[in-house]
Amino acid sequence: MILIQNARVMDPKTKLDKITDILIRDDVIEEMGIIPVKEDVEILDAKGMIVAPGLIDVHVHFRDPGQTHKEDLITGSQSAMAGGFTTVVCMANTMPKVDTVDTLKDVVSRTKELPIHVLQASAVTKSFAGRELVDMEAMKEAGAVGFTDDGIPIMNAGILVKAMEEAKRLNMPISLHEEDPSLVIKPGVNAGKVAEELNFGGAPAVAEDSMVARDCMLALATGATVDIQHISSKNAVEMVRHAKAMGAKVVAEASPHHFTLTEDAVKTYGVMCKMNPPVRTEEDRQAIIRGLQDGTLEIIATDHAPHSTEEKEKGLENAPSGIIGLETALSLGITSLVKEGHLTMMELLEKMTINPANLYHLDAGYVAVGGKADLVIFDENEVYTVGEQFASKSKNTPFIGWELTGKVKYTICNGKIVYSDRK
Repeated sequence: MILIQNARVMDPKTKLDKITDILIRDDVIEEMGIIPVKEDVEILDAKGMIVAPGLIDVHVHFRDPGQTHKEDLITGSQSAMAGGFTTVVCMANTMPKVDTVDTLKDVVSRTKELPIHVLQASAVTKSFAGRELVDMEAMKEAGAVGFTDDGIPIMNAGILVKAMEEAKRLNMPISLHEEDPSLVIKPGVNAGKVAEELNFGGAPAVAEDSMVARDCMLALATGATVDIQHISSKNAVEMVRHAKAMGAKVVAEASPHHFTLTEDAVKTYGVMCKMNPPVRTEEDRQAIIRGLQDGTLEIIATDHAPHSTEEKEKGLENAPSGIIGLETALSLGITSLVKEGHLTMMELLEKMTINPANLYHLDAGYVAVGGKADLVIFDENEVYTVGEQFASKSKNTPFIGWELTGKVKYTICNGKIVYSDRK
């Protein structure tokens, strides 16, 4: 048993915010309140700290199978635990793609031995080619929790409508990477002033906006639950806001780098700020923050994308896009959103716990007696400097050396302490 004492418990599902104790037995929360110390209980003194539901990230890349020199299921889980995450959803763009029952079953079988809940999404189309749907029902039966061709947009609207209709029938979310490649001169950097200075070409916002507009209308027409991934532009935010008002079941993600950085960061951090979609203008960043404030953007997801040092050393022209994000996500949320007065702590936690849980129909994202003992304990006021040592195999992030506020102290999953920052 574990007894967490003197905790400020914050539960976004019920809006509970009070100082209390929590008793964990096996993998459930047995009791909350003033709890006397019993024998054979491990005591965690959480005075001055917040206890919240374990964080949930619906958009990660663990590169397993096929690119395990960047990350694998074990190191990805360790990175998640260090960031306070107890549930993650892995994307399907592995090598091979997760587009067959055999590949899916291999991944799912290996996740069962992990200390946190690592869930797997299925591809939408075979080989991400956008021409033929996978057997979506068979993939659900084999353990997939959703569908995505993440990293590759589905350009054929007819194929996408069929996928949305099937996803709706199966009561599963379908997540979309929105970027029309025919409008992208060169990916990874916003097509704006910085790209011009660097003579890079870049990816204009309209490449994202046009796809978001189309797919919001397809979502409205089909009634499917559609997740617009890693929104980066002000117009895309407005499209989602409008589609929601019309009744579309559209959910949208904001990534920490998109609400923290702008294209100017590319001049400072170079390849560490190369990502798809790119960080854009301050106007875009502020629109993302407003979308988080009014609920247009319901989920914060990292798009954790590990790459090796050797790959990132190829320079802006040839390096792959993407940054790691699991170990800095909560701190960036606190530093960029809560401390700046954009969101309350409860609102931040809502977007990192119960909202992503609801998208994937998970029994998670809340703190209650009888509920799962999946928790994060963190000090919202601890200031630290991001170092170069990560639990992830990779360290491709622009945030090394940044002073951030908010530090994960413990991560508890299935009633076990799986991460501790105890000195």
